[in-house]
Amino acid sequence: MAKLVSKTYGDALLELAIEEEKIDIFSEEIDGILNVLNDNPDFGKVINNPRIAIEDKLEFVENVFKTRISDELTGFIKIIVAKGRFAEIDKILQYFSDEVKKLKGIGVAYVTTPSELTDNQKSKVVNKLLETTEFKEMEMHYSVAPELIGGMQIRIGDRVVDSSVHTKIMKMQQELLKVRV
Repeated sequence: MAKLVSKTYGDALLELAIEEEKIDIFSEEIDGILNVLNDNPDFGKVINNPRIAIEDKLEFVENVFKTRISDELTGFIKIIVAKGRFAEIDKILQYFSDEVKKLKGIGVAYVTTPSELTDNQKSKVVNKLLETTEFKEMEMHYSVAPELIGGMQIRIGDRVVDSSVHTKIMKMQQELLKVRV
């Protein structure tokens, strides 16, 4: 259900951004909104509090965002609040950001290795991903997991490429368990 909500509202916001030719402006403002919401969890508690009247919540949103973001985004947030969907705001705005990246041909890759990669190694990974995917540029997220022993795991969306030694050992172990002596 939450995925349907984020898609419905996120698509509506994307359509507005395209129509108004404000994709980059909305993207920048949404990053700011997400930062504000992450830094101020009490904001969500106020908006989601059932004891506070909708009118008061809408006025609160207006006071917080009116001069800081575009009128369209302020209105969008007010619609979300009025419809009782503020609990899904993070997912809605993240969906919008993901769709903008798709629209611009930006791939998001999560690379996990057993040790920190050098800048040269990172550059090679990026170049290989650009060669083997349809993306024009890559947004890279690197993490270290020593238990991989060697190799790497790369996740782009729902696709995973796992060439880690850990996974190869686990597969060999499963195959050995199947062998009858």
